[in-house]
Amino acid sequence: METQQKAVTELLEIMNKGNYFNKLKPNNDSFSATLNVSCYSELNIMITALLKASITMLQSENSTKPFSDAMILVEMALQLLPNDEMELLDELHRIGVGETKTE
Repeated sequence: METQQKAVTELLEIMNKGNYFNKLKPNNDSFSATLNVSCYSELNIMITALLKASITMLQSENSTKPFSDAMILVEMALQLLPNDEMELLDELHRIGVGETKTE
């Protein structure tokens, strides 16, 4: 019993000395991770790639678990979609920004 306590204490000391477990940040009852992109175009490319990979996986006959893997990729793509920015684009479209007037 004392050997186990010593091992646990030693493990906790090692963990506290290093900079471990810093990728995931607590977020209510789950965790979040940061993804760095240079611009919205790069974000769009990433989302498109995730969705294309999902489609390819679902179409593949050789994959052993295409559905579950594809679902993970689709969920990632959904989380990356810039919903607030899409609302802004809708508002800009509604007021006519960017529309060309024809006479």
